[in-house]
Amino acid sequence: MRYALIVAGGSGTRLWPMSRASLPKQLIPFINGKSLLQLAFERLEGLVPAENRYICAGQGHAELICNALCLPREQFLAEPTGRDTLNAVGYSAAIIAKHDPEAVIAVFTADHIIEPIDQFLKIVDHGFRIAEAQPKTLVTFGIAPTQAATGYGYLQLGKVIDGDARVVEQFKEKPALPVAQEYFAAGAERYLWNSGMFVWRAATLLNCICRYAPENAEGISQIADAWNTPQRETVLNSVFPQLKKISVDFAVMEPASRDPQVQVAAVPMPLTWLDVGSWPMFGETCPQDEHGNTTAAKTLHIGTKGTLAASSDPDHLIATIGCENLLIIHTPDATLVCHKDQAEAIKEMHRQVGERFGPRMI
Repeated sequence: MRYALIVAGGSGTRLWPMSRASLPKQLIPFINGKSLLQLAFERLEGLVPAENRYICAGQGHAELICNALCLPREQFLAEPTGRDTLNAVGYSAAIIAKHDPEAVIAVFTADHIIEPIDQFLKIVDHGFRIAEAQPKTLVTFGIAPTQAATGYGYLQLGKVIDGDARVVEQFKEKPALPVAQEYFAAGAERYLWNSGMFVWRAATLLNCICRYAPENAEGISQIADAWNTPQRETVLNSVFPQLKKISVDFAVMEPASRDPQVQVAAVPMPLTWLDVGSWPMFGETCPQDEHGNTTAAKTLHIGTKGTLAASSDPDHLIATIGCENLLIIHTPDATLVCHKDQAEAIKEMHRQVGERFGPRMI
């Protein structure tokens, strides 16, 4: 049977000060009044029934998420603490497989905007059909690069296997800039960005974790074994925080692309795809005026160009004069002003704010 898992445990530090530990980016209703998680959940309508859609996110956000999505508590898989994506998807697959050993799971993240949705559903259905017909295949979805980005993994494409799906000869995780430039120059027929979305049989993924990350597999197995017992919470809270912190890209996809026992396949996803992981990327979702200013706030600009203004208070006015290429983000207790070229430094700002002003500010 088909299932969907939305991983929603990211901290969103590059979207500070609006993204906080108590309300991370995927839960902020800043996309036409809806959160990224709501959009991700609704996007699956017609592909996977609501009762087969699971959310894996931080334990502290269980009530907020379940209420927002009208999600039964048993479909919320809590992470006691963040241990990266291998443990999120591995633990979730093990729990789903407890009641359906034949489960085929599509994995999505909660910070993407994807359009048009009808095309998205057709492409993911193609991924499902490959994983269903070829049990030893791990499917990922590839995006045609638009620049030599260093923040995405790259898929080196091989032979055609099903329609436009291709074997992934190598999975390249976040290369240095000169290498990314080589990949970009080679074109989308040779390299695609890894979208962070996957389809696989639960059993195949768990078998790969056993072979490539046996220590993680042992802990995941302990959690699954205790799941339907009174010790569920005790085991989860004691074992999960001890799991080695590692991404599914490093731990599974890279070695799987070199393993003759399994196959990694890429299905191209020629859609509008935004990974809303930073303020400049968020700005691409906002209306733009004739001077390149984007806004998610009440604004008045004089002589300002290329500036993003956003506020958590729709009645708060942001007024600028003669600004250029700035990010201006207002919240009740913190305001960020940053040049767009320095957006990556927001993560370091977040760290320093926490050290100097305490956890309440992050």
